[in-house]
Amino acid sequence: MNEEKKTILMRATLIYAATALMGILILYRVWLIQFQEGDKWREQAAKITYEMQEVEAMRGNILASNGTLLVTSVPMFDIYMDVDNPNISDADFSENVAPLASGLSSLLQNRSASWYLSKLRRARRQGARYMLIKRDVTYSQLKELRKLPLFKRGRYAGGFIVEPKTERIKPYQSLASRTLGFINKKATHVDSVGIEGAYDQYLQGSKGKRLMQQIANGELIPVNYKNQIEPQNGLDVVSTIDVNIQDVAESSLREQLVKHDALFGTAIVMETKTGYIKAIANLGKISEGNYGEIYNYAIGRPEAPGSTFKLASFLAALEDGVLPPLTDTIDCGDGEKRFADRIMTDAHRGGFGKITVREVFEKSSNIGTSTIITEAYDDPDDFLERLDQFHLNSKLNLDLKGEKDPYIRQTDSKNWSAVSLPWLSIGYESELSPLHILTFYNAIANDGKMMKPQFVSAIENSGQIQERFEPVVLKKSIASQKNIDTVKALLRGVVERGTAANLRNTVYSIAGKTGTAQVANRNQGYNKQDYRASFVGYFPAEFPQFTIMVMVSNPTKGVYYGNVVAGSVFRDIADKIYATHIEIEEQEIEEVHTSHPPILVVGKKQELNTIYSQMGYGMSNPEISSDWVVSMQHGDTLKYGYRIFDDEIIPNVRGMSAKDAIYVLEKLGLNVIVHGKGKVSRQSILAGTKATKGRRIELYLS
Repeated sequence: MNEEKKTILMRATLIYAATALMGILILYRVWLIQFQEGDKWREQAAKITYEMQEVEAMRGNILASNGTLLVTSVPMFDIYMDVDNPNISDADFSENVAPLASGLSSLLQNRSASWYLSKLRRARRQGARYMLIKRDVTYSQLKELRKLPLFKRGRYAGGFIVEPKTERIKPYQSLASRTLGFINKKATHVDSVGIEGAYDQYLQGSKGKRLMQQIANGELIPVNYKNQIEPQNGLDVVSTIDVNIQDVAESSLREQLVKHDALFGTAIVMETKTGYIKAIANLGKISEGNYGEIYNYAIGRPEAPGSTFKLASFLAALEDGVLPPLTDTIDCGDGEKRFADRIMTDAHRGGFGKITVREVFEKSSNIGTSTIITEAYDDPDDFLERLDQFHLNSKLNLDLKGEKDPYIRQTDSKNWSAVSLPWLSIGYESELSPLHILTFYNAIANDGKMMKPQFVSAIENSGQIQERFEPVVLKKSIASQKNIDTVKALLRGVVERGTAANLRNTVYSIAGKTGTAQVANRNQGYNKQDYRASFVGYFPAEFPQFTIMVMVSNPTKGVYYGNVVAGSVFRDIADKIYATHIEIEEQEIEEVHTSHPPILVVGKKQELNTIYSQMGYGMSNPEISSDWVVSMQHGDTLKYGYRIFDDEIIPNVRGMSAKDAIYVLEKLGLNVIVHGKGKVSRQSILAGTKATKGRRIELYLS
């Protein structure tokens, strides 16, 4: 019995000792955690329950020149579901999955309820923890999603995962999209294109910081709004783009590309005095009959300019004093001429024969131009040096990425030969981008002052200008004013009498040059099937305000001449600008007024009296008793003549304003169709013809 007690006591003692030891160890561990490792564990706890999050800044907008939104940012969300969330029991899932699927189908309207139900059940069986529901959900949709079964419990209790992001959208969709550009942040590098890339430092803003705490259901909430660092939203970039001009440039270019089944094309509009780019369309073939902005051909696709380069050749010869008088004749023969071991041809079948130097330019004779230049320059380096002074062999240093180096073959090149100078003079053996050619022509329009092409005019913050980008002069004068005036006259002659006579109109004057070049590869030569049709010029010719370059590559429907393929786009754009920019007409009127009294040939006497009085012109017989009058010069004053209309005879309405002419003709019951702007210069039915009600009469204004 004593032995048994001893055993029990021994065991009890051991248990007591073990328990006491364990208690001591626990107390020691508590002391160790509390005092020795306290800071470490408190820091770890803070890391678990607190999190410093970055707050994204809202990216700035890109605006058109009038403040219209071209690119902006909107909040978007990608929605996922933790379908196998352990906090969602099987019974809970079975009870709620059908109404959840029905709600998703009704709200998102992209799939049927049965499709969502099947997908959710399959994901549950497969243990999916991150199933995509829908990308690019709007904020209004997100609010409704939060009300659906399971989703309303949040991320940790209901498996509802929301990944916020910011989406860049373009309200005008593809309009100037390549120039507006994008930022594409990849794992290894960042692609930046257009204005988005070039002005990212202004647009991106700066991120903020916010301390977040994890609460019971696993959601994160801000700890203290007062202590957070607010993000600084990006600034707005004001582009030089005019939406209306851009729209007509793209639509007209697309129409010609489709019509001629071309490979790609570009159309650029520059404001003459400032160098601001008002429109830049770049369209490449995506599929048969479909074109999109896939590459910035205006900047990044230099090719042989062809006959548009002849302006530089003539100006160089003028500046060096080696161009023959414009009235001298050049023998262009039967359309073929040998230069060294190659035959040069003219587009005109049978050749031009003997024509003047002026006609060589207006008719765009290859043989005539090459003959002039090769006979004028014994040393080709003199010609090349002059081209350098025109800034043709130097980059424009654009703000936008993608500009390639211009190329003009030099005499020290291994490929320079006896045919290089004659072919260079007509736009081969060289590669220039359409924008570079436009910049050169704009300098001519701007009386020799070469402006840098610019795509952005200002940086704004909430409508307040923070920085303004003034026009930049690349070169104050590329040539003497006398020689600039000479080539201006030549360019006008191209439209009046030469290869672009189809663009001549009576409303406003155009000056420019056609170009039709075979597509060149500096290593492989020229492709006789591939052509590049272009037209570059400015208007109004007397006081240029806009310079336009149009280029269409590889038209395949048998028509490839610049005056037709590219000239049609030029005319559409110019018509649109003239019709919507009243300041052009006002300046034109001002120019005319400075030289002689304005004569509004036909109109209502009362209205003409008011106009002439305000302009300070005297009238010798203002008392004439006629509602309708003709105004005529009478010495230093003006004189009225009677204008009487017969109720049954179509009158002569030439010289009348459109409003007055329509009033008179519609009183006779005629259906009046008006073309152009200004005063009536021509009518489709001769005056004196008997008026028939409902008959169509067309009026042409200028």
